Amino acid sequence: MSASASAQCSLKPCWLLSAALFDLRGIGNPYNARMELSERQRKYLRGLGHARSPVLMVGQHGVTAAVIAEATRALQDHELIKVKFRGAEREARDAALAQLAAATASALVQRIGHTALYYKRRIDRPGIVIPDA
Repeated sequence: MSASASAQCSLKPCWLLSAALFDLRGIGNPYNARMELSERQRKYLRGLGHARSPVLMVGQHGVTAAVIAEATRALQDHELIKVKFRGAEREARDAALAQLAAATASALVQRIGHTALYYKRRIDRPGIVIPDA
């Protein structure tokens, strides 16, 4: 370690310096970035999500701010959630699926009919360990 680096560490806690490497809002943080899943990872997550019940129902008003907030909270708690969409045609439903994935920065794992499965890795304590690609 150089003298200037040790001087910087003595002035500030070292975790602040390492946190400066990544933007903590998720823009530069690779653990909070939007994921691209391989087919093997999708298959694994589909297997985990099969027995789960929907935790969120999206009704006739579509994806609102309240739906996005609840989906974000559920993803933080569970990492893998099932969402049921009601009362929409196929095109509107597909647009709502993409909008919810973009708004929550999650990955759409699977879509069957009116039900979708979303995954977002927790930063602080990941509970689901997905296999490497």
